[in-house]
Amino acid sequence: MPDSSINATPFLHGTSTMPINTTQLRESLQRHTSLNLIVFKISDHILMRELYGDDVATNLNTQLRQGIEAALRELTVPELSNNTLFPLEAGEYLLTWPDAGPRQYRLADVAFTMKLRVQQHLKREMLRLTGREPHLNVGCATYRHKQDGTQGNDFMLAMRECRILARKGFDLDTLRLSREFKSVLQTRSIQTLYQPIVSFPSGDIMAWEALSRGPEQSPFRSPDILFDLAEEMGMLFALERVCRENAIVRADALAENQKLFLNIHPRTLTDPGFTPGSTREIIEKVGLKPENIVLEITERHSIRDFSLFYKTLDHYRGQGFQVAIDDAGTGYSGLSTIAELKPNFIKIDMSLIRNIDRDPVRRALLETIVAFADKIDSKVIAEGIETQEEASTLLQIGTHFGQGYYLGRPTYPKQQTTIDLSAIRPANQPIALRSTGYSVPVGSYAKPVNIVSPDTLVSEIREYFEENNLNSSIAVTANDEPVGLIMEYHLNRQLSAQYGLALYYKRPAKSVMDASPLIVDENTPVEATAQMAMQRSQLQAYDDVIITKKGKLLGLVTVQTLLNVLAQAQVELAKGTNPLTGLPGNVALENEIECRLRSEARFALIYADLDNFKAYNDTYGFKNGDRIILLLADILTWAIRRHGIRGDITAHIGGDDFVCVLDRNKAERICRAVTRCFKRLVRNCYSPHDREKGWILARGRDGVEREFPLVSVSLAVIDCQGSCSLQEIGERAAQMKHFAKSIPGNVYVVDRRSPVGSQSDSEGHEAEQ
Repeated sequence: MPDSSINATPFLHGTSTMPINTTQLRESLQRHTSLNLIVFKISDHILMRELYGDDVATNLNTQLRQGIEAALRELTVPELSNNTLFPLEAGEYLLTWPDAGPRQYRLADVAFTMKLRVQQHLKREMLRLTGREPHLNVGCATYRHKQDGTQGNDFMLAMRECRILARKGFDLDTLRLSREFKSVLQTRSIQTLYQPIVSFPSGDIMAWEALSRGPEQSPFRSPDILFDLAEEMGMLFALERVCRENAIVRADALAENQKLFLNIHPRTLTDPGFTPGSTREIIEKVGLKPENIVLEITERHSIRDFSLFYKTLDHYRGQGFQVAIDDAGTGYSGLSTIAELKPNFIKIDMSLIRNIDRDPVRRALLETIVAFADKIDSKVIAEGIETQEEASTLLQIGTHFGQGYYLGRPTYPKQQTTIDLSAIRPANQPIALRSTGYSVPVGSYAKPVNIVSPDTLVSEIREYFEENNLNSSIAVTANDEPVGLIMEYHLNRQLSAQYGLALYYKRPAKSVMDASPLIVDENTPVEATAQMAMQRSQLQAYDDVIITKKGKLLGLVTVQTLLNVLAQAQVELAKGTNPLTGLPGNVALENEIECRLRSEARFALIYADLDNFKAYNDTYGFKNGDRIILLLADILTWAIRRHGIRGDITAHIGGDDFVCVLDRNKAERICRAVTRCFKRLVRNCYSPHDREKGWILARGRDGVEREFPLVSVSLAVIDCQGSCSLQEIGERAAQMKHFAKSIPGNVYVVDRRSPVGSQSDSEGHEAEQ
């Protein structure tokens, strides 16, 4: 009988937490005279244990095993289904399966393909734990038992062959996978898909990210395998060039102001074969401009030659290209990389976005990043959004843009230009931006402006500014329609640059004008105009705003004028606002009612009051009580804006009492929205235990302890028209409020009697929960 003894010692060059099961291996050798072997070993695993501790080393060991198991599931090699996975020393595994003679695959191709897949599985976790990319040593061999030898010795020779190959690496030229890759590259068989990047909260598609995929039914369908193999073969630049050219040529036309995001490996910019002007040539051929292109640089890869990298990046920026940092926070240097690159866009990795609606730490971190981005004139793009709740939370936080399967999957060709975000707005708009309510049209403040044609010489424009010291801007028009803006300080900056005078002085206005100034219609509210003006880039933030009337130039307004008008409006509003909610108070409410009564137009009042509020306040404290008052204020404001008409208002008259003055035809729709929304959101103000019970134990006004239901809102609707006093309106509202509060739950009641102030006063009212 052949010697089947085998010693575990040769496999244990370090302390193993999972010693190899020699009994299982011995049984496998007894059953099979031929086995295929693949060894997987994390390079420097022992060093990582020393540097980062046992927990990190153990975690990586687990990730290695899970990566191998995942790769086995993805491979379509039937023989691999009868495999056995043995742990060797820490950070090392042995995969075996019977060798059944002639096969359709080469063992080296299987081993190398698995190496690429396992490395990808390891990458995210290893970057998170150590900030380093994984390097996996993989070797393969076939064990065959010779009749004149012992099984143990024959097996050890095969293992030695595996480890030698793992150390020196595969000869890539001999791999079928390499030949297939070169064929894909030569035939440019790269498919480009386009995934939308959506603007919050408008739903407009701001940009498309071009994503490259290999041929279907091939290992290169996975972009990870495609790009990792290219890097292993030293052909990353060649692959990226094909991907980039395909993405630009196949993008077709972009909508106005849309951008195209192109993924760029940082090492590509320092490749000896890199030609800086090649990308510009391609985009100009298809009718695009550098301003349409964003170079998306992933932060997961190290940058070896920083000086050359930044020099090349500056060259691109000088041509008009913009820059985005991908996977921010998951790579080598985090915020320091962002500080160095000063990107136009910061893309947040999906690991931070996942379940952000249920994780206050993730939410707080993203809020900080958004605030940071605003200060450095950058925009945040949240990646990997997969659920409505995640999108809703991101909108509420103020994230600038979003990307993910919930908003749109990668497709070819590109399709719609707007994504419907109505499903996520109700969850956020109530907690949203309070405004001054200042809706005076901006056309009221338009000032005359000097105009020139696009062909007017820069020298003439310079002379005009010198002769008219009080004017600092000129509009460029064609057929009375604005096509550009020239600000004096921008022109001076261009002319004062080296060779500026020689380059521009005798050139036309269109060569120096801002071809995309902020242009608004005369009926746009001052507040909305100011918001758009301040959302521009830092360089343009204080440029004048062009105002049009039916598309023709009306005049200009300065940002200083807009801010002065808003400041004055804030002062006037502050005289009568509630300090907690910032809503108009009693004085403003009385003025609004009296104004409507004088017009003799019919209008409605909604009186809103909270039920069981004292019990909540006593149990949870005044600070949490204020949260519920603010919640009701936000919901009322949101409902009026969404379902009401211009001029409808919400007033906070004290405590938990609110009054809305609005168009009569909109009242019941607004009441339904308020009661349903408040019923859903107020539950978040309770502990999970109380929320599940649906009541709290508290003392009532009589001092007796009893069960109180969750806080609810009661709404009373009354009509007003004609000549009446505020006292009459108050008495009718008090009657209806008393009736509403007599009905449990979130309800609204409608007074069906004739309006207060009319001649008839017949009885009648109804309620709805």
